[in-house]
Amino acid sequence: MFQQRHTTNIFFAGLTTVALIYHMTVYRLRKGDRNAIIGLLMTILRGMLLVAMFFLFFYVLKVRSSPIRGNFIVYIMTGVFMFMTHNKGIQAVLSSESAVSALMKHTPMNTAIAMSASALAALYQQFLACIVLLIFANTFIEPLNIEHIYPCIGLFVLAWFSGCSIGLVFRAVEPWAPKAVRMISQIYMRLNMFTSGKMFVANALPTAMLTMFSWNPLFHIIDQTRGFAFVNYTPHNSSLMYPIYFSLAFVMIGLMGEFVTRNRMSLSWNAGR
Repeated sequence: MFQQRHTTNIFFAGLTTVALIYHMTVYRLRKGDRNAIIGLLMTILRGMLLVAMFFLFFYVLKVRSSPIRGNFIVYIMTGVFMFMTHNKGIQAVLSSESAVSALMKHTPMNTAIAMSASALAALYQQFLACIVLLIFANTFIEPLNIEHIYPCIGLFVLAWFSGCSIGLVFRAVEPWAPKAVRMISQIYMRLNMFTSGKMFVANALPTAMLTMFSWNPLFHIIDQTRGFAFVNYTPHNSSLMYPIYFSLAFVMIGLMGEFVTRNRMSLSWNAGR
């Protein structure tokens, strides 16, 4: 803890950082549940329940087939998986260890490693849940046909990255107004249930309604994913570059804000509140 480390080689410094991120990722995976397998099963179960909920919702609305020609289950999962991964990215970064955490006393630990490990743990859980549910649906429900699988995986990672970038901004502001940030982050994640556009096709929206959804990067990600997943669907009301630029801008803002906040935080920050 009190040993001063001196790194003489940038290669070994990189290896040390990667090793720390790996061990912290394992720590985050096992932090919520004593048994890592139980934790992964719970993630899979939550995804399955959300997919089942949307199946029931469309059944009540008497919508038995996909608005896009193709598998109905693929239509639902392209929305549900992106939605869950985006929100989990926000929660992971927002709940990672802060600058005053006891773990930060151990060199060369820092907040960047903590945030990276927490985000990677969330990505690992969501990706595994996605793979398991797709295999389950393909085996027991109907054979699935995804036209371009690799671009869909890339957009899955982009949904996670955009969530992490928003979570980074929330994290930078949270010590200044913790109750307000928690409330706003919860409102945003709840709004994503509707504003992400996972329940409808973006091409079917009238121009007057697009302004209600086009601000949300998740809306663009889900619509572009369906463009790659279905051979008969070409997105016209969404952009592939918008969520990329949005995420990069929020990462820069979040890193600058986190740097300012980290240098001013202390254990006695909330002592008088």
